[in-house]
Amino acid sequence: MNVENLIRELRRTLDDAGLSGSFLVRDLRSGEEVGIEPDLEFPIASLVKIPLAVATLERIRRGELDGSTQVTVRPGAITTSGPTGLSRFRHPARIAIDDLLYLSIAVSDNTAADALFAFTSPAEVSALLHGLGLQGIAVRHTMRELSEAPTARLDPTDAHLAHFLAIEAGTAGRGHRIPLLDVTRANSGSARALMELLQALWTPSRIDTGVSERVRTLMAANVLRHRLAPDFSSDASKWSSKTGTLLNLRHEIGVVEHADGQVFGVVVLTESRVPAIDQPGAEALMAQVARTLRDRLRHL
Repeated sequence: MNVENLIRELRRTLDDAGLSGSFLVRDLRSGEEVGIEPDLEFPIASLVKIPLAVATLERIRRGELDGSTQVTVRPGAITTSGPTGLSRFRHPARIAIDDLLYLSIAVSDNTAADALFAFTSPAEVSALLHGLGLQGIAVRHTMRELSEAPTARLDPTDAHLAHFLAIEAGTAGRGHRIPLLDVTRANSGSARALMELLQALWTPSRIDTGVSERVRTLMAANVLRHRLAPDFSSDASKWSSKTGTLLNLRHEIGVVEHADGQVFGVVVLTESRVPAIDQPGAEALMAQVARTLRDRLRHL
């Protein structure tokens, strides 16, 4: 089957499952790539924590921050909700900037990320990315704004209503009545822009080698492995990634390094038309489509 027919079939499979999205798989050695709507812009949710980590580590490298600086995080002092890490703590904790980086990336801790944003603002993160030659990723707000999502104001039994609003209140131009889902107001980016970030982290680039090595290590430590990891992890490969989830959005970006030396970047940004919180079938299908694209590219 040629690439055009394959992509047409994958689009149909996604649509049948109530999913649409942007997929891009790239051979980071040769630059060859294959994808579905790779230039479509999406709100990126927790994927913004990777640019935040790059900016924080670059500032540490320059001597503007000290990674050993201790930060006292008190429950409620940083009003950021989240299911993991410091977001669930009940007592004050003193944590070094270096360890906040781990919590932010490896367990997707929103409170840890906002403690880092207190040192480097969204505008500063954007400016630093642009200074490194990385365009197309807009960093506009901290993680605290995620607590304004409709689900935060609804009883858990009514959470499906927020998903219904997320599905129905968008516009053809990627705007949305929910600011966090409006690409002109939210942290946003395309699969291609995020792939350029992965490329810069995994291959020689303008990002300092120490900075990129640390970010790769943090992504390899990601404990959230329910989405793409089952299709990309094996005894003969290493999967390093970051997930992003908000209402009906399910994302993951990562790099699979094979024992034979092949290295592929994978970016998956999706939105669901199904008003449900738990959709394991959607998670599995995302991985299946990404794996199919990788397999196609690997055997070109």
